[in-house]
Amino acid sequence: MINLAAAEREGLRVLFLTHAFPRWPGDAAGSFILRLAKALKNERVAVTVLTPHAPDLPLRDTIDGVPVVRFRYAPASLETLAYTGTMAEQVRGSWLARGALASFLGAGIWRAVREQHRTAPSILHAHWWFPSGTIGAAISYLTALPLVTTMHGSDVRLARSIKPARAALGWVLGSSRTSTTVSRWLATEAHALAPSRPMPLVAPMPVATELFSPGDERDANELLYVGRLNAQKGIELLLQSLARTRHRATLDVVGDGPDGESLRILASSLGISDRVTWRGTLPQQDLAALYRRAAALVVPSRDEGLGLVAVESLLCETPVIAFDSGGLRDIVLHERTGLLVKDFSAASLAESIDQLLDNPAQAREWGTAGRESVLSVFAPEVVSRNYATIYRSAIAP
Repeated sequence: MINLAAAEREGLRVLFLTHAFPRWPGDAAGSFILRLAKALKNERVAVTVLTPHAPDLPLRDTIDGVPVVRFRYAPASLETLAYTGTMAEQVRGSWLARGALASFLGAGIWRAVREQHRTAPSILHAHWWFPSGTIGAAISYLTALPLVTTMHGSDVRLARSIKPARAALGWVLGSSRTSTTVSRWLATEAHALAPSRPMPLVAPMPVATELFSPGDERDANELLYVGRLNAQKGIELLLQSLARTRHRATLDVVGDGPDGESLRILASSLGISDRVTWRGTLPQQDLAALYRRAAALVVPSRDEGLGLVAVESLLCETPVIAFDSGGLRDIVLHERTGLLVKDFSAASLAESIDQLLDNPAQAREWGTAGRESVLSVFAPEVVSRNYATIYRSAIAP
């Protein structure tokens, strides 16, 4: 058993296990995990990150002062499972990708054992119960290191949609000294899928408070969408609602995904092509400028694990319109920091958009209150203090 008093004196060493992490400074993939690793330094917690390799990346790296170790798991042409959010799609559609996933798990376990010997961590922290949580559970079994597993949303949806995955989820949570989720809704969902395990703690990830800040210029008739272009994110409903609004609002769409072409066709059929700008994926600095300019961010997804884009928007004092669903309830306080839409329909979403655009002064008040609200929960110093406490509790006898 790790000596807690010695760990307090010397500081903690944590091995992060994750399949999403910035590949270079400024990369958006898993940026909140890098932000947590950096903030933990102020809590005397040193982090090393173990993450999969991808083409043209070094096997060892340091990003913003955080050591990064990448493991090979397939020939370079097949090392495409991580970083892009398409792992599930690839594995469903290709036997080669399934083989690469099996190799991913084996190589991850092997490399984690080596890093455990090299860095002597006090604790493991797996981000997403699959695939990194399964690697963490195996390492915890082999080494007796305590494991903390954090669920971010897509991994809980995986366990809900694939019945055999529920047993694997239960095994990972049973192997974890502590499990966390980034929202209350996710904690409830995960507990329903693994009811024999303790209810996860709610512990969100940090946001870039230094980047997402208020601005002076705002377009009172401009809406913003940020996210993947797929069915789960609900952008089809947003386009339909835009065609119904009384206000001739414009919409900036930031993101890409498999439904991009069909969504452009839908916008054309609705007669709103001239009101929609498709911007693709943007660097976070450019995204911050769009948040500052928009009258509101619209998040039309259902069962969102949390919705970090809503947090980023409120940091820029831009109110949020979202469906009353999932983890967004933790962020959007109805008629205090934005609007929650009860009915999942384009008509109801259009009514809420018109309500906000009808009252720009009130919308500004909601944005101001929203920034204060999210800073108290998602600021890096708040989140890192919370996770340092979780780590120390997990290693205590």
